[in-house]
Amino acid sequence: MEATRDTTYAATHWLASSLDGLFGDEPFENSGKVSGYLRVNALWDEFYGSNVNVRFRLRADLPNLEGRAYAFIGQDNEREVVTDQPENFSREQLLIRENRREDQSFFAGLGYDVMDDVDFRIGFRGGLNVYVQARYRNQWALSPRDTLFFRESLFWSSKDSLGSTTVLDYEHALSRTLAARWSTSGTITRRSDGFEWHSGLGLFKELPGLRTAAVEAVVQGRTGSVDISNYGVRTSWRQPIYRDWLLGKVTLGHFWPKERETPSREESWAIGLTVDMYF
Repeated sequence: MEATRDTTYAATHWLASSLDGLFGDEPFENSGKVSGYLRVNALWDEFYGSNVNVRFRLRADLPNLEGRAYAFIGQDNEREVVTDQPENFSREQLLIRENRREDQSFFAGLGYDVMDDVDFRIGFRGGLNVYVQARYRNQWALSPRDTLFFRESLFWSSKDSLGSTTVLDYEHALSRTLAARWSTSGTITRRSDGFEWHSGLGLFKELPGLRTAAVEAVVQGRTGSVDISNYGVRTSWRQPIYRDWLLGKVTLGHFWPKERETPSREESWAIGLTVDMYF
């Protein structure tokens, strides 16, 4: 596993330094940085059985572009990448089955940090399909125990035209290791059928040895069609498998989804197993 991680890091480091070298003579080793992860995810649910997906993401800071530019590359859910959907409301985290050919795609691009809380990105997904993003993010300490996080992403793509995703998280520390968190997000585009939204409320516990446990109630819907398309409860456990860079996560969920054309809801159990290798 260490050899695999070292090889992956060496290859991505070489790729990043070669790209950075096109823009100047400053050695990449001076202030360049490469980080990312490779993820294998297995999902089982009552209706569709088992499914396995592989994801990866890489970010490389480029010192020869004023120290504010970065390159990114990866493979993930195409729509979630373009709309900048928060990870906790991704199909993977909601234990919703994906088709690798139809839902996932390769993407790559360049970003530029205009300020600490504003950045612009231009990327290519699934070949030469261009998308553009402008993102603002901030957080405010409302009290010693309360924090509010905000993110607004404006995007354009040939498929969705103009759109935006708003993310709001409120966190209250119940103790040094236990927190209650309410999260919500909404996405709308010029070509979408209504306003797509997600919301979740949960407890998150940090334990020694980089272990975390969580239990959450989540709900999602879309205005103009099925107001509430899915709701349920999920619980998860995450811990290192090997050192601090290979982590495993188990998520168990019980959901009540409803499609537009079906008259009633279906009950569904699902379990997800995830292994992340960070580098």
